[in-house]
This record gives sequence, structure tokens and C-alpha cells, in this order.
Amino acid sequence: MKNKSIDQSFKNAFNGFCQAITDEHNMKTHVVAAIMVIALGILFNLDTPRWLAVIFAIGLVFASELFNTAIELLTDMVTAEYSKQAKKVKDISAAAVLVSAIISVIIGIIAFSSPIINLLKQI
Repeated sequence: MKNKSIDQSFKNAFNGFCQAITDEHNMKTHVVAAIMVIALGILFNLDTPRWLAVIFAIGLVFASELFNTAIELLTDMVTAEYSKQAKKVKDISAAAVLVSAIISVIIGIIAFSSPIINLLKQI
């Protein structure tokens, strides 16, 4: 079904994001982690380049988790019984989330290391 307007497109996308947060445990975990990172970014007064990296990392994980959720739901629609191929599809899409999460942790370490070291020097 095609959206009739751009407003409807945005509404559907927002609804999808809310459904993922409501229905998917891992998405809830990502949202909590993002809120904590944003709070730490405010606390450490990150500069613009560090904020850009942090925002990119958060977006990367959210997008990966949303794609993973969509792929898993679609796979379940295609086959209700166990399938090695369906498992492989789900495992690969879950691996994409894992890779994005690992990259995001590395970005976080790089973005926060200097501010944390500077704070420790002041103590």
C-alpha cells in the first residue's frame, strides 16, 4: 500500500519506530543506552565533532536494529516452520546489529576518552 502524502509517510515511519521500541526488547536496550550516552555527552560537554560521531553511532545502531527486526518479521511471514535458510537470514541480520554495536562502542571510546582523561586529571 502506497502512502498518499509525505505526512502519511512520516506518520507511518514514526509508528514503525514506536512499534519497534514497544515490541522489541533489544530496541528498548538501544534506546536506554542512547539516552545514557546523550546524558554523558551533555555532562562532558562534548564538542561538535564528538557529538557528530556519537549521533552517527546511535543512528547506525537504531537503523541496524530496525532493519534486523523487519527482516526477522518478514522471514517469519515467509515460513512458519524451521528452515536452515531462514535461520541463516536471521543470524546474518542479527550480525549486522552486532557489528554496528561494536563500531558504536569503539566510536564511544574514542569520543569520550579525552573528556574522561581530562576530568580525571582535574581530580
